[in-house]
Amino acid sequence: MLMIFRKQSTSGSLSAVLIISGVLLVVGVTFLMVFLPRILWPTTTLRLGDGVFNTRLALNNDNREKGLSGVEKLNSDQALLMAYPSEGEWGIWMKDMLFPIDIVWLDNDKRVIYIVKNVSPDEGVSITRKPNAPAKYVVELPAGTVDNKSISVNKVAIFQLNLDDIE
Repeated sequence: MLMIFRKQSTSGSLSAVLIISGVLLVVGVTFLMVFLPRILWPTTTLRLGDGVFNTRLALNNDNREKGLSGVEKLNSDQALLMAYPSEGEWGIWMKDMLFPIDIVWLDNDKRVIYIVKNVSPDEGVSITRKPNAPAKYVVELPAGTVDNKSISVNKVAIFQLNLDDIE
């Protein structure tokens, strides 16, 4: 048996390896910067009215300011809960929103104190919605949820979060 060995071009193989490595690096960095922060957002289960929602928590200024900006949609069982360090008349605007939402403000006891339904993304930052009394929490839900899940003023929300995590 005769075996013939050919010298392979190492520069071509090396170039291919470098290109593939570069592409994988770009994909990995993109994943870490775009998707990982969304995956790692703290979550909780929120019960409000007749609904049970898988809820992302926004516990610091950066996450509260970002809110749902850039999110393509919320499913009917999803929500965003913004928690603040103290009660106040926390305003909500629709910066970079892509779909309409219902907004529900809760007091320190998690009782609904104010509701605005079907807020349009067309409002942008030109209109800021505020409650008529101090609130500690703001819940953003897909438009129509307040009516579909019998959410009304004085209903109490049920959810767990560590108050020490609120910045």
